[in-house]
Amino acid sequence: MQKRPVHMFAPEGEPEGLQNSVGLLISILVRYPEVGTVKYQPEEKSLRFTFMISGLVDEDTFRTFANRLRESLLTFSFVGGRRMRVCLLEKTEYNGFTLIELHRDVESLSREEISLIASLLGESFADRVVREAQEPLLEEDQLYQEELIEHMLDDIRQGQVTKDLIGFRENGRVFVFDKADPWSRRRE
Repeated sequence: MQKRPVHMFAPEGEPEGLQNSVGLLISILVRYPEVGTVKYQPEEKSLRFTFMISGLVDEDTFRTFANRLRESLLTFSFVGGRRMRVCLLEKTEYNGFTLIELHRDVESLSREEISLIASLLGESFADRVVREAQEPLLEEDQLYQEELIEHMLDDIRQGQVTKDLIGFRENGRVFVFDKADPWSRRRE
């Protein structure tokens, strides 16, 4: 029997919005192993997702992926009745890898859209997507994480989170830091 990942939220006394934003980053990283890092940027009320692709991605392949993603997100946005305010896609090559960064506003982002992004990435780059080795989540654990993500996205839309947070995965553990505070405690 697989255990559900334990979530350690912000220390007591921290605003609930901060607890939810930390929890959101943790849940995204636990549920979607394709996501290398996820950053919450409070000044823009946005998330930046970073995905790593093994090898270099040529311009035509990237353009095909970007067009497919754009069309899918626009359709998803139209059907869901949410107008995207921020949707930027960037590619950076570094040391034999390609980093794909997607910048999205929290106001129009949904859990289903995150799933769509992960699926399109997997379809477009198949086994080249770098994922940390981990046991796959059971279906009930996936549903649990998805419910948490949806709930925390709703809370963040309504809250006033001012911390610039980054979450990443390392050696099977998830870490979340306040980027603006060099002395902040590590949260996992």
